[in-house]
This record gives sequence, structure tokens and C-alpha cells, in this order.
Amino acid sequence: MDFEEKNIEKKRFLYSLVFPLFFLVLLWTIKLIEIIDNQNFMYYGIYPRRLDGLIGILTSPLIHGSLNHIIDNSIPLFFLSLAVFYFYNKVAYSVFFLTYFFNGITVWLFARSAYHIGASGLVYGFGSFLFFSGIIRQNINLLAISLLVVFLYGSMVWGIFPYQVDVSWESHFLGGLIGFILSFVYRKEGPQMIKHKWEEEEDDELEEEDEYTEDNNEEINRD
Repeated sequence: MDFEEKNIEKKRFLYSLVFPLFFLVLLWTIKLIEIIDNQNFMYYGIYPRRLDGLIGILTSPLIHGSLNHIIDNSIPLFFLSLAVFYFYNKVAYSVFFLTYFFNGITVWLFARSAYHIGASGLVYGFGSFLFFSGIIRQNINLLAISLLVVFLYGSMVWGIFPYQVDVSWESHFLGGLIGFILSFVYRKEGPQMIKHKWEEEEDDELEEEDEYTEDNNEEINRD
């Protein structure tokens, strides 16, 4: 990689940092306002199938119940969203906001009657998108990211089961499902399968063989 390519990659990485970092700062700013003003923003969460709970589709990922809650979400949210913006920069905003809104909408439609807050639905959505995108595209670099996601956050799979009463497993499950669907929808966008030189040579040989066969068939038909 020459100097110009390194410079391009550096700019790409810095650009990929901007929105994930902005969103993380926004989450922490809201939490600090809540603490300083001694407020409880839980009621800005999603309350399924209630009209006053619709506001949560916009606000629930921004609200966290405690410092532990926001800390637990911050690290995976930042790194997974950074990976989306870096490796899938052309569709990153679409993936982010479609995950954001469809997770909220599906939670409002299908989740149990309680306030649902926190950005964990996004964490599951981005993790699922990255994992399945790497598998679908069979790109070695993206497969490495898929394996890294499994290694770092594989334990998240238990979050889609209703084993903790105070955890929105529905948000986790629906976020993961949305991430999977988006990985399929955008399967032709962004990095694709990497072909090695020897594979390209094999394809050229096969094309030449097909052309030779077609020519022979034409001669036979003429006879």
C-alpha cells in the first residue's frame, strides 16, 4: 500500500468515526442531563400498542435506565457502528436509520406491555448485519469481521431469550432479525467476494472452452 492509498484509508477511517462518535456523545449528553436535573426519561421509551408510546420509536434508543446500562451499550454500539460505517460506507446511513426506526416500530407492534428503552436493539442489529453480510458476500476481510463479532459479542445471543424480566429481549431479537434482513437487502452493495488471480484465470479458461464448444456446435449444425 503506497502513501496515497494509506492517506485515503486514513481519511475513510476518520470519516467513519464521525457519526458513531456523534451518536455516542448524544447518548451520554442525554444521560448526564437526566442525572443533573434529577429527571427520569424512562417515559420517553416505547410502550407497545399505546399511542403515547409511539414517541419512543424516535427517543427510546437515546434513553438508558442507569449508568451501567449506558456503559454496557456504549462500547459495542460504538465499535459495531464504526465497522458498519467503515466497511459499508455507501449504505451505512441507510443501515443505521432503517435499523433504528424498524426496530422501534416492530417493538411497538410486538413487544410486551412495558417501557422499552436503550440502544441495545441497535447493537444487535449492527452485530447481526456485520455477521451475516460477511457470510453472504464471502469476502475474506468481511468474514474476519464476522468472526471478530462472534468472538467479542457471541454471548449476546442469549439476550434474544426471555430469561431476564427487566431486559427487553424483544428489542434484541427484533434488532437481530432486522440486521439479518438488511444484510440480504444490501448484499450487492459495498465490498464483494474477492477473486484471486488464479480464479480469474480459471474463469477465462472456462469462457474460452465455452466459446470453442459453441464454434464446434455451429460447424456441426452447418454440416
